[in-house]
Amino acid sequence: QVQLVESGGGYVQAGGSLRLSCAASGRTFSSYAMGWFRQTPRKEREFVATISRSGSNTYYADSVKGRFTISRDNAKNTAYLQMNLLNHEDTAVYYCAVRVHSFIAYDSRSYNYWGQGTQVTVSS
Repeated sequence: QVQLVESGGGYVQAGGSLRLSCAASGRTFSSYAMGWFRQTPRKEREFVATISRSGSNTYYADSVKGRFTISRDNAKNTAYLQMNLLNHEDTAVYYCAVRVHSFIAYDSRSYNYWGQGTQVTVSS
């Protein structure tokens, strides 16, 4: 069992930055790939970024590539999403998720555990 708790969401003006954190319980955090997803009331949950268990492989949605950076600190059981140059289209609830597998994936159905989400609101 893995429990995930996101933090770092909030309100920011367009062009600003936020850093999301995802704290995981359990001793096997370093064995699993992790991902970030986001959802708005009008859209289905969409992929944002994913990182392999070692952190050596990452993959981003085209909409955030070059602006967002996913990283992890296995010693702290924590993953991060650094978000720069935010725009109104980035407004959403952001979720972190763990995939009980070492390889990255962008399909939300491949993930086994989810956090409760953190709201990010970007003013236009």
